[in-house]
Amino acid sequence: MNTNRTFELRDNQEFIELNKLLKVEQIAQTGGHAKILIAEGSILVNEEVENRVRRKLREGDKVAFDDIIIEITRA
Repeated sequence: MNTNRTFELRDNQEFIELNKLLKVEQIAQTGGHAKILIAEGSILVNEEVENRVRRKLREGDKVAFDDIIIEITRA
C-alpha cells in the first residue's frame, strides 16, 4: 500500500535537493545513506530512476521510494 506524503516548499524556497529531501523525510538517516539509495537506483523522480544526488526538486515533482510517494508542493 502506498504512503502518500507532501513536502511544502517555503515561500522563499525555489527547490529542495533530493539528498536533503530524503533526510528531512527520514527515508535516509544521513547524507551518505541518501547517496547510497540514489546510487542503487532505489529513488524515482517523476517515475524515472534518478541518479543525481543534488537533483533540484520543484513544485509538482514526485519522489518515490518503495511504497512512499512524496509530492513537492508550495505553501
